[in-house]
Amino acid sequence: MTFSVPTVDISPYVLGGSPDECTAAAAAFDRAARTVGFAQIVGHGVPTEVTDAFAGALDSFFGQPLETKKAYRTPPQINRGYAPPKTESLSLSLGLAPSNRMHDFFEAFNVGAARSDYPGVELPADDYAENVWPADLPGFRPAVSAYFDHAARVARTLTTLFADALGLPEDFFEGYTDHSLDVLRMNNYALEPGEVELDGELTGMGEHTDYGIVTVLWADQVAGLQVLGGDGGWHDVMPADGALLVNLGDLMARWTNEQWMSTLHRVKPPIVEGRVERRRSAAFFHDGNVDGVISTLPPCVGDGSKYAPITVGEHINAKLAGSRAGVANAAAEREAARVLAAKQG
Repeated sequence: MTFSVPTVDISPYVLGGSPDECTAAAAAFDRAARTVGFAQIVGHGVPTEVTDAFAGALDSFFGQPLETKKAYRTPPQINRGYAPPKTESLSLSLGLAPSNRMHDFFEAFNVGAARSDYPGVELPADDYAENVWPADLPGFRPAVSAYFDHAARVARTLTTLFADALGLPEDFFEGYTDHSLDVLRMNNYALEPGEVELDGELTGMGEHTDYGIVTVLWADQVAGLQVLGGDGGWHDVMPADGALLVNLGDLMARWTNEQWMSTLHRVKPPIVEGRVERRRSAAFFHDGNVDGVISTLPPCVGDGSKYAPITVGEHINAKLAGSRAGVANAAAEREAARVLAAKQG
């Protein structure tokens, strides 16, 4: 069977379509969630001028000297600021990586929801850290913030669609996302010579599942992203014209008892004449409230739940301790087994 990522038009939810149009969109996403775990989302309403300015902001930051960028590093437990090449290993979020070696060669810059965004709510400082903004790039913050706001809107629109698709009350997810751990991770793979050694074990971004509820991905139309299909093989995926790629995270898999898939993916950018071909991406992670308790939805329990209840914070922090701090996650046996069973190549 040919692998493909379905396209879902969410404009009925963005523009206020008829009940029948919304039902059709929810059903289309439900099919994608049960078979692939990824979807090409069109009709999302993000203006081209916003994404163009955002792409320019990424170039302005990542085009700086490495030492300049390193000034914006934060401790591993603070998921903000700059991450240089080979300081993370996404496969450790599944408990997988040789000798706990940090070897993913991408560089990244993270911004996210801070405590100041949720006044009156007592929240842990590390999880809701204030953002670090480049002082010498005045256009960076407004361009990134504009895209962040649109991506957040798309993510919340999708959770309304999810509720319809799963037969839940329309506002079901609002109680789990009113102080959501939202993070926008901007990634760059086109590194200058000397910044990273192109050795035989080159890994752009190791095999992993995303951690939270849903991820909204903007990316260049360049090969690199690979998704693990039901056939056990890795398949190239890139966004269609005007589309955002959307995939589900572990928390949705837990909620639905794996009726909806948190699909494994990785990045293997092509090497052209000894250099990594330019590729940029930005993943908006809509992860839910740090204190929200995730347990299997009653309609999905069936013969029994595959997962014990867990808070969003417990789950996310165990994953981040792997990817950012090199502490292998021992609580991801199901996902790790899928990686080990996958066809390599």
